[in-house]
Amino acid sequence: MSPRRSYDQYCSAARALDVVGDRWTLLIVRELLAGPRRYTDLHADLPGVSTDVLASRLKDMERDGLATRRRLPPPGAAYVYELTARGSALLPVLQALGAWGEGELGERRPTDAVRAHWFALPLLRALEGEGLVEVRLEEGRFHLRVGAEDGPVYGDGPAPGEPDALLSLDTATCTAIGRGELTLADAVRAGRVGVTGEGTLAKALRET
Repeated sequence: MSPRRSYDQYCSAARALDVVGDRWTLLIVRELLAGPRRYTDLHADLPGVSTDVLASRLKDMERDGLATRRRLPPPGAAYVYELTARGSALLPVLQALGAWGEGELGERRPTDAVRAHWFALPLLRALEGEGLVEVRLEEGRFHLRVGAEDGPVYGDGPAPGEPDALLSLDTATCTAIGRGELTLADAVRAGRVGVTGEGTLAKALRET
């Protein structure tokens, strides 16, 4: 475990950066917002991170009370990492960073990796209310827990139960929403997002 570095400044922003300012830490938080993840799954969804750096950051996050490591019961019997309440409280920080960074996205570069669930946070910012939403893209499916006060806020794959709303859209539309060029409501009105379901969220989107 690396020793904690500090800016040695009596400022809450500096203290926060002492904990989460290292490269990869906030992206690990982004992945763990989906719930418990195995080390191998984290490494697969963080292209570009070395195994040594990922292991070091996870240990630092355990030390700083952002994440915990536990063993799943049989038949899984694997170790998983998950966020603590303090780690989960970084969701609005990531949301604010994502909103601030919308203008930095530009066009996707040939070297840019992409995972379907990376669109989860932009879509969460665009949705209001509470409920379970399934999203279908060409790259795959993921689901969102809109308004969740604790626990995972999104997950890979279909919704674990009947979703309150099912959104079907192409990657170009999802990217435009993520870049701030198009609102979800405008995309629905333009027919670029298909909305099915009988939940409150689906009805609200269809009425926009």
